[in-house]
Amino acid sequence: MGDFLYIQPSELKFPYELRKQSSCSMQLTNKTDQHIAFKVKTTSPKRYCVRPNAGVVLPNSVCNVTVTMQAHKEALADMQCKDKFLVQSVFAPGATTNKDITPEMFNRKDGKIVNEVKLRVIYIPANPPSPVPEGDEEGSPRTSSVEDDNKMSSLPEAVTRLLDESNGKLSSSEARSMISKMTEEKDSAIQQNKKLQEELELLKRQTGKTRAGGAAMFVVLVSLLLGVLVGYFVHRT
Repeated sequence: MGDFLYIQPSELKFPYELRKQSSCSMQLTNKTDQHIAFKVKTTSPKRYCVRPNAGVVLPNSVCNVTVTMQAHKEALADMQCKDKFLVQSVFAPGATTNKDITPEMFNRKDGKIVNEVKLRVIYIPANPPSPVPEGDEEGSPRTSSVEDDNKMSSLPEAVTRLLDESNGKLSSSEARSMISKMTEEKDSAIQQNKKLQEELELLKRQTGKTRAGGAAMFVVLVSLLLGVLVGYFVHRT
């Protein structure tokens, strides 16, 4: 890109992360047999630091330029950026050094040729989100809910088996009372589960939380309820 200097890349891509600086570099390649002076300008000089911002590229050589973007203090509404850079270059006398570069060298006067290359700025996420695995939209949360309900439904059966194995230590009336109480607590736990699920769905819609986060919270709450029921059973037996 460019008649005097070959400039790579054609776009300046900065990893964007709030309150952190980021940098990118560009290469200025001189494929001619002459000295070429260059100068780098930007539409937002307070936001970027360019080193070096001017200099001389020797014949058949390369100059690396580092551009550092200052940290953003506020989050962007989107990742769009309108900032641009301009690289100007002119042929220079053989004895020209970096100290000899002046703004007047890049003025178009007396038929002087000044080559200009524009580069746009692109922001890219510093930590791109991981892709969400494909699958049934209601997959994991629904499966977990059904499995937990099945576990709770099997609690009275487990109580019955243990009572049978107790070799008559408990009377039939005590057994019926325990099973009845456990059944009531199971039904109550299922109702609480349904209520919690409805509240979690509402919370996810209001706060924009991910499906995976809501499902994980639901599983934790169900596990706590199961722990309470099992603990109660163990204590009574």
